Amino acid sequence: MSDPVRRDRMTADQFIAWAIEQPQTEHFELVAGEVVAMAPERVGHVRAKQRIYTLLSRGAERLGGHCEVLMDGAVVVVDEATVYEPDAMLRCGPALPDDAVKITDPMIVVEVISRSLRALDSGLKFTDYFRIPSLRHYLVVRPEARVLIHHARGADGSITSRVLSTGPLVLDPPGIELATLFD
Repeated sequence: MSDPVRRDRMTADQFIAWAIEQPQTEHFELVAGEVVAMAPERVGHVRAKQRIYTLLSRGAERLGGHCEVLMDGAVVVVDEATVYEPDAMLRCGPALPDDAVKITDPMIVVEVISRSLRALDSGLKFTDYFRIPSLRHYLVVRPEARVLIHHARGADGSITSRVLSTGPLVLDPPGIELATLFD
């Protein structure tokens, strides 16, 4: 087995090959070529992740099958030195093979804020994710504050942000309406 904490810089491909060899209970991301370990998740984090995954999945089903929602595990490659593992994502297009690991065309990416990676999830990832041409929506969920931050890229490339604590959220494209995240 590989050294569980890499200290040397890696490319995206090197990182993915290394990360696949780690225990399934361990999660890492690659930020500017450096490995960042992700802490175990608290139950509230897991519940928020499950809720957003369920809401996105229901919305994708209503679209008729050309979109799929993935919960953490698959990675989004931003560039040759940056690889993130979002809590959930939606992509549309031809089905990916079962052995795919890299997602290059997410339309929606969701991060549930964790205490250990709060600055990364709400800061650097914002600019990194929007470097991906297919990305239209970046959702940041703060379960302890019962808040969802929605960043959306318009057709003209402009990015708007809003903070929601109640009510439905329409994600267009692809045309999904999410019921309130917090009951």
